Amino acid sequence: MRAQAAGTVCELFAEDPRVAVVLAEISVDRFAPAFRHDPSRAVNVGIMEQAMVGVAAGLAMEGFHPVVHTIAPFVAERALEQLKLDFGNQELGGLVIAVGGSYDYGTEGTTHHSPGDVQALLTIPGAEVLVPGAAGEVDQLIRATYHDGRLSYLRTQVEGNRRTRHVELGRLSVERRGSGPTVLAVGPMLDRTLEAVEGSDATVLYVTTVSPFDAEGLLAAMTGDEVVVVEPMFEGTLAALVTGALTGRTAGVRSIGVPRRVIREYGTAAELDAAVGLDTAAIRARLFGE
Repeated sequence: MRAQAAGTVCELFAEDPRVAVVLAEISVDRFAPAFRHDPSRAVNVGIMEQAMVGVAAGLAMEGFHPVVHTIAPFVAERALEQLKLDFGNQELGGLVIAVGGSYDYGTEGTTHHSPGDVQALLTIPGAEVLVPGAAGEVDQLIRATYHDGRLSYLRTQVEGNRRTRHVELGRLSVERRGSGPTVLAVGPMLDRTLEAVEGSDATVLYVTTVSPFDAEGLLAAMTGDEVVVVEPMFEGTLAALVTGALTGRTAGVRSIGVPRRVIREYGTAAELDAAVGLDTAAIRARLFGE
């Protein structure tokens, strides 16, 4: 997903002189075509994420569409105040591409974990929060939000789904129709969720845009009297959005995601998924109590 994000941005950079790239040492090699094409619009500020966001906001005020990119905790948490004040409060548009959520850099320890990144960005009014599940969806969502005048946060991960779906900004899609509980699979959780519900009568909906959340789509496709969210970040991140969508309707809401504890385990993303209960077997057990 990260390679696709950099590739799409470099294409837009070459096509549109209003696109600017601001980095903080991470992935400079992946954005090399932009630096070669026009170094006046491609800046590496060094390991200073807050400055990266501030410089990007300044470019936005001058009419550019800035793109910033680094590891998730260093932009979504360390630079959250700059995102809120410089972009959010001034209602500036730009794209933030994060890599590594929630624990792709699990071998580096908890400093590189960020299961709370999406929840942090949801505190900024008007921000678009995108969680694609495959590289092709990264391309679709970057182009869909391109220069729309809003702050967009796009989360990329190592683990993804086996194939790309056609996705639309702000719309969820129906992956499986049943008559039982409704399961919302967010981004890279889709494949394992579909495997987990095999043999059941669950409906599965696919979400790649967390904000704006498709409340209308959920109500139209919902079956049963329970909604279960399977999310690749802190469990409960989508709870307020889902309960808000269900206002006036009697339904239970459950969340299956990264548990809200300090993750002391080390390992690959797949190993940590298993450790925190987000592999297929654990999701099935948590869904159906098996």
